[in-house]
Amino acid sequence: MLRRRTVLGISVLCSLVGIVLVLHIYGIRIDWNGNMSHVTIKNLASDNARLEQSRAAQKTEPPPPPPVAAAPVEKAPVKLVKAAYWTDFRGPNRAGEYSESPINAEWPAEGLPRLWKQPIGGGYASFTVGEGRAYTIEQRRDKEAVTAYDIETGRELWAFSYPASFDEVLGGPGPRATPVYHDGLVYSLGAMGDLYCLAAATGKPKWSKNILADNDAKNIHWAMAGAPLIVGDMVIVTPGGLGGNSSVGGKSIVAYNRLTGAPLWKALNDRAAYTSPILATLAGERQIVWISGERAVGLGVEDGKLLWEYPWPAQMDMNCSQPVVIDDSDVLLSSAQGPGAALLKIAKDGDAFTAQPVWKNNRLKNKFNSSVLYQGYIYGFDEAILECFDPKTGDVKWKGGRYGYGQLLLAGGYLVITTEQGELVLVRATPENHQELARFQAIQGKTWNIPAIDNGLLLVRNTEEMACFRIGR
Repeated sequence: MLRRRTVLGISVLCSLVGIVLVLHIYGIRIDWNGNMSHVTIKNLASDNARLEQSRAAQKTEPPPPPPVAAAPVEKAPVKLVKAAYWTDFRGPNRAGEYSESPINAEWPAEGLPRLWKQPIGGGYASFTVGEGRAYTIEQRRDKEAVTAYDIETGRELWAFSYPASFDEVLGGPGPRATPVYHDGLVYSLGAMGDLYCLAAATGKPKWSKNILADNDAKNIHWAMAGAPLIVGDMVIVTPGGLGGNSSVGGKSIVAYNRLTGAPLWKALNDRAAYTSPILATLAGERQIVWISGERAVGLGVEDGKLLWEYPWPAQMDMNCSQPVVIDDSDVLLSSAQGPGAALLKIAKDGDAFTAQPVWKNNRLKNKFNSSVLYQGYIYGFDEAILECFDPKTGDVKWKGGRYGYGQLLLAGGYLVITTEQGELVLVRATPENHQELARFQAIQGKTWNIPAIDNGLLLVRNTEEMACFRIGR
């Protein structure tokens, strides 16, 4: 009887796999939510057609009129060029915090004022902003497209595309890593390892290479997801290695000259995870902090030398959450598919660094998202439930608010949250209790993409839609 049930179960599983493969051939995808409790059916052909119709219409529509010129004066005023702000993944210092200007915390019942909303190609990248343009990367049929949009109107200004198509049954199709803007250039990494340096004004490529082929690496299960990191004249990426925690001779994390693409240094043999490297100063030394599929590490900026390490393995290498720098010595790690959470204290004795856990527990388990720090407290998701957490002790202050596997940013003492269902939510950042202040439907569809805020404008997207709202006062 047991054998018969086993054979029947295998037959059912094979039949389901066969159905999924047939659906894939016809452009139909089964879209799972974060805990695989709900599925929706996506028609990629229909989504692509809607996107193409939208962009074709933009090309035939006249551009918006220029602003009315000021009355002439005796002396022409000096034109002030706004400094670029949200140029990096999760904003300045990759910390997930918007502090450029105050936000409006009194949202109308119908939601924030919307500037525009339109279709977008697939993928899980966020936006960065520079020179008045919002940059992202999308899947458009069998090509990846790095795109630039006028942030005020949503009008597509340029799209640079190349052949690349990644698709996975549970994760879905499309690129994962967010492009970054720096000094007139955009650096983009596709799901299959295609690294491009593009002119921000035109989308014209300056140089490119495939970081997997260039470093004898294989793609990971859910594809390249680490946003390129700019440090001085370097662009740092994480193709990953075969594993083994060796710091000699590996190509797991690599630095290129950001202007030419020439290789500068390479380090480690760790398998890549789904995190992005950050730049931080810990124990008095500026360093690159990265979480691989196996451990957290600190590396020398100039040469990639291993300064410290701490074991941090995850199931199927699914470390997806960014480290959070608490102060000049402490850094917080979190992983739903791994050990849970830990606070590391980084110290230096002579030339040697140490990384020792202050505490470890499973009370904060980030999955597809990352936490933020505000006035000494951490705000983030324990799986699908929002919580406030004391990073110095590991104690939970409160838990409340089920937003699915959404994303959050910190802005002016508030948490701006996108739920997994595409809603925008405002929550007060306080250790006292959970205080939800406002909520409205922003976009339709499963939303795992991190929002972005620049100059008071809030950008949200998922694999189907994108929209811009005015959140600044």
